[in-house]
Amino acid sequence: MTPTRVSERAAAIPAFEVMDTVRAARERDETVRTAESALPETCHLEVGQPAAGPPAVALRAAQAAMAAPHGYTDSLGMPELRSRIAEFHRERHGTEVDPERVVITSGASAGCVLALAALADPGDAVVVTEPGYPCYANTARVLGLEVVTARVDSSTGYRLTPDVLDAAPLDAGPAALVVASPANPTGSVLTRSDLADLHRWCEDRGTTMVVDEIYHGTSSERLPSATGFPDAVVMQSFSKYFCMTGWRLGWMVVPEQLVRPVERLSQNLYLAPPTLSQWGALAALGATRELDELATSYRSNAKILEDVLRSHGVVDIAPAEGAFYVWADLGEFGDSTELCSRWLREIGVAATPGHDFDGHRGHRFVRFSVAGDAEMINEAAARLDRWFTTAPRDPFGSEQQ
Repeated sequence: MTPTRVSERAAAIPAFEVMDTVRAARERDETVRTAESALPETCHLEVGQPAAGPPAVALRAAQAAMAAPHGYTDSLGMPELRSRIAEFHRERHGTEVDPERVVITSGASAGCVLALAALADPGDAVVVTEPGYPCYANTARVLGLEVVTARVDSSTGYRLTPDVLDAAPLDAGPAALVVASPANPTGSVLTRSDLADLHRWCEDRGTTMVVDEIYHGTSSERLPSATGFPDAVVMQSFSKYFCMTGWRLGWMVVPEQLVRPVERLSQNLYLAPPTLSQWGALAALGATRELDELATSYRSNAKILEDVLRSHGVVDIAPAEGAFYVWADLGEFGDSTELCSRWLREIGVAATPGHDFDGHRGHRFVRFSVAGDAEMINEAAARLDRWFTTAPRDPFGSEQQ
């Protein structure tokens, strides 16, 4: 039998460690269910998945759609959904978006592929932040792009600034700058002034600003949107705020001249986004009142964990102004991969090591998702509190940079 050849690009791309952690946690769940043991149930703090299910109106709409013909939609998405999303941006952000510039995607992940494939050619540079969501960089590399990292840290509240970009190793203007607000894993939020500064930096270099706004709505504050810049690309999703992770649906707002190129790419890569999900999403856009109430719980959940960490001397904790994560430097307790492995094994708490999000200092950091219900967050905090009370400090941890 001829050996199956694996491409260099497939061999080189790293695993998304979050999903590996999810699998390990689910395997533990199965052990707890089937074994006659006293193992406590797993506290799931490893993945950014809201505990609240999709809005009831979304479920009803999808069920109703199942009784009707549901073949392919247009590659850009259902016209009524695109129009409703344009209204959503006007209602939430006060920005006027032409529905023709709205592109429905199979999740924000597909949006990232489409955006980078439309904006950059092999060999072009794309700037991403570090720490940051690893799939931006990995997607860029699969497309043959050069990835340049701009490092953010506590000195700027983990926000990207033009000064940070100027310090990045760039020979010329990059094809795209990818930035998130609120950011994963840090929760940092860009102000209107921050967005304007970054947009000006991009304008001066002929660079397209790509802004991931999938965590909009996860904080109590209404955040400024980059949809106010007609030449920016904005990525959004129904996974986080709308609690529809498994529906795999998102959208982009793209510059007018990018609509047709993105449509051609979408036609060839995905044909069309899932029809049933689009009907559910259309209904979910009318459920913002109940969804807005969840933002308060995310902040209170984060505070529970932050208080436990600070009580054990943890100082560097990202601001968590948005999204639903706690990003903390636990380097004095050891390597984050080993820490997370021990927690899952010893106390049944699943969290994500920082290596995925930061190739330089991620060994010191852990990301905790606080999108679960308060009961689980409190239980996880209690278990971690007991663990930290007896945990030895790593004498070399504070020196690892």
